[in-house]
Amino acid sequence: MMERKREMGIAHFARRIKQPRGIWVKMTFIVVLGICFVFFWSFLSSSASSFNVQRESFDDIAEPVSSRTKSAHEVSESSKLHERGEVESGSKSKEGKKVGGGFIHKHETKKKKEHIVSHPHKKKDVPKPVVEEVVVKEDQEHEEAESDNSDQFNKEDGEEGTESDGNEGESDGNGDDSSVSVDEEVEEKNEEVTVTEISKKRKRKGPVFDPKAEYSWRLCNTRSKHNYMPCIDNDGLIGRLQSYRHRERSCPKKPVMCLVPLPHDGYDPPISWPESKSKILYKNVAHPKLAAYIKKHNWVNETGEYLTFPQNQTAFNGNVLQYLEFIQEMVPDIEWGKNVRIVLDIGCSDSSFVAALLDKDVLTVSLGLKDDLVDLAQVTLERGFPTLVSSLASRRLPFPSGVFDTIHCAACRIHWHSHGGKHLLEMNRILRPNGYFILSSNNDKIEDDEAMTALIASICWNILAHKTEEASEMGVRIYQKPESNDIYELRRKINPPLCEDNENPDAAWYVPMKTCIHEIPSAIEQHGAEWPEEWPKRLETYPEWLTSKEKAIEDTNHWNAMVNKSYLTGLGIDWLQIRNVMDMTAIYGGFAASLVKQNVWVMNVVPVHSPDTLPFIYERGLLGIYHDWCESFGTYPRSYDLLHADHLFSRLKNRCKQPASIVVEMDRLTRPGGWVVVRDKVEILEPLEEILRSLHWEIRMTYAQDKEGMLCAQKTLWRP
Repeated sequence: MMERKREMGIAHFARRIKQPRGIWVKMTFIVVLGICFVFFWSFLSSSASSFNVQRESFDDIAEPVSSRTKSAHEVSESSKLHERGEVESGSKSKEGKKVGGGFIHKHETKKKKEHIVSHPHKKKDVPKPVVEEVVVKEDQEHEEAESDNSDQFNKEDGEEGTESDGNEGESDGNGDDSSVSVDEEVEEKNEEVTVTEISKKRKRKGPVFDPKAEYSWRLCNTRSKHNYMPCIDNDGLIGRLQSYRHRERSCPKKPVMCLVPLPHDGYDPPISWPESKSKILYKNVAHPKLAAYIKKHNWVNETGEYLTFPQNQTAFNGNVLQYLEFIQEMVPDIEWGKNVRIVLDIGCSDSSFVAALLDKDVLTVSLGLKDDLVDLAQVTLERGFPTLVSSLASRRLPFPSGVFDTIHCAACRIHWHSHGGKHLLEMNRILRPNGYFILSSNNDKIEDDEAMTALIASICWNILAHKTEEASEMGVRIYQKPESNDIYELRRKINPPLCEDNENPDAAWYVPMKTCIHEIPSAIEQHGAEWPEEWPKRLETYPEWLTSKEKAIEDTNHWNAMVNKSYLTGLGIDWLQIRNVMDMTAIYGGFAASLVKQNVWVMNVVPVHSPDTLPFIYERGLLGIYHDWCESFGTYPRSYDLLHADHLFSRLKNRCKQPASIVVEMDRLTRPGGWVVVRDKVEILEPLEEILRSLHWEIRMTYAQDKEGMLCAQKTLWRP
């Protein structure tokens, strides 16, 4: 009886489908099948798997090639040998013998306590790379300081700290997001502080990298393809169906273990500095929407295989040098390159402003907003200018408080007065007391103008000048932040209010923006209480508020000696081809300070688990950012010519789920033909070298003394 009813039910359903309205049932059924297919297809797109193999020793260091730097084309020839099987990743050399904590080659005498693997064609009088003898002691001091300073960052840096849902909603890039779940997110993470602090005390034993691991690589299959930024591009299910840019930084749940492909038309070595200021290779930054953008703007032109940038031309009418002179005439205290050294430029629509300031000895970092789908930030990086990619929505920017001399916004289309003025209050947080905020626009609306005026008055900024530059027809306004808290007491309406005393203005990693005003430092032991010395004197000035002045001086002297004796002459790096440099573990900025006379700029990264020395780096007239290396960095692939990592991996031993993903990130950040220089413990350099070989990097030099070592490697054009 039941079977007959079931058969009748099926027959009845079939008759309903044949009816005209049955077409809707069919369509619904097809849509459900399609969604299920997309879901399972996204689920099956997993990371590259890894297999185990035994690694016996540190004796397989290849004989280095010529000390002369290879171009990316020459490097690619070597990578082709890898593909033909003539040079295999993970191959073992029997030419070396292990001696103590280091290693020597057969042509070295066994009596030597230290050695260097030198380049065959290098002169004998080339100085050896220096490995500091007390580096272990410094590392211990650094770890002790970490335990005292790690609580300044609101995002807990335990194992679960790198996870996110990866499916956040989207916004228009101007911070017009709906309700803010960021506060709840931070509160949830803060609840885990106690548990994570306990786990920190119980440090895991064992190596950073699995010495038995062997890696097989695949290309990332992402929507953004060769421009993939893991914590910015939404590659989850929602990202594939809708927009591919997160409204906030949101990293994949699993560490990225795939390699970003090269551009469709290949990749050539970038134009060297300073020629790159005026032209770059188009195919290196190719983007579907870039071609249409070029046709509408006169500050960038397509000339054959190059993108060219007319001298002094701006995105708006007029000459950029006249624009800078106009600003300084309005406010003479703005002495470009002396009183004003560090500038933040909101948006990357026109990098000519950055180029013109660089000629005046002003170091400007461009903030590329993530809603820019033309990828102009990549163009700025290719030209050799400091650039970051971030959002300006509901979280603080990864900078400390009171560090920028000037903030510039020209036609950046940000509604500063919206959402309680939180974006302008964020500018107030990172702007130095007495610092300048320059706002240029040519299409102000009366309503916006009135709202902006009211907001400026409520935060007590002083308007120094408001004029229209005739050539560009841009209305330029220059505001100045107060130098003391006295003026806040004179406000009629206490809105926005002053921030609570327990609100750390320097906490910036995954911290929501606050609609309050931070008090201006007044005590001599607080950074930002006084304007720094004029450039370049400020580079070697150690302010009174710096508690570890002696260590900062030692750090400066140490890196001056290291760079002059080793890095510039003993590693085989052609520094004429180096422009974009990153110090992945900057402490006092000594490495960047030692390179200030070279034609390079250095992005100083202060890890979030380290002591907060970033305010001092800015005080010296250098650039920097907070970052957690368990996550991907906010920039495009192939952004840097050289990465420097001083004991990065040994300090991340108990933090990251899969430290090998940091090596993958280094591969993503580095241009083909670019370099990495790693200083760390020999037990870490052994498997690190193996991972780099599996990525077909060329090991140019290795050096070890006791338990410390140095590794210098160059990236090739190889992709799986």
